[in-house]
Amino acid sequence: MPDALQALAVSTGVVALAEIGDKTQLLALVLAARWRKPVPIILGILVATVLNHALAGAVGAWLAAAIGPQAMRWILGLSFLAMAAWILVPDEADEEAAAREPRHGVFLATVVTFFLVEMGDKTQIATVALAAKYASLWAVVAGTTLGMMLANVPAVLVGEAAAKSLPLGLVRGVAAAIFAVLGVLVLFGMGG
Repeated sequence: MPDALQALAVSTGVVALAEIGDKTQLLALVLAARWRKPVPIILGILVATVLNHALAGAVGAWLAAAIGPQAMRWILGLSFLAMAAWILVPDEADEEAAAREPRHGVFLATVVTFFLVEMGDKTQIATVALAAKYASLWAVVAGTTLGMMLANVPAVLVGEAAAKSLPLGLVRGVAAAIFAVLGVLVLFGMGG
């Protein structure tokens, strides 16, 4: 599989799984329940995610270029293993950010809220690591953005009832296993 296609597929899958039950998905549920305007909320999530993940991807690509391959292998391998453990920890919605009335409209409120809540989040850190691992920055950013949208659009459209019925422990376990496998493969020099 070509590097760009692999980067797109892995980034999409890992982030889509990692995002289920994450604070930004819970925030999407809160915003949808509060404002009942799915189109500006979905567009706001898209814009915030593209901006946030492009920034994170650029940091990851810079790290890959600035650090030698041997050190990078250890940093990436250990980062993926740390992500595997971190994914198993549930997040809570940032209700304070979601509770404010949108002064400049639902779209802008969603962009700002999502961008800020995503800072330092699992999926942002995963984007940094994936961009450092794969040479195709655009594929990583496109994949992580697609993964975010796959997890958050249904949250906006379907609402909280559907999110409560998902087996979040199993989903987190699968995402953690993927990160753990990536970490081991990278540490043993088999991660591409």
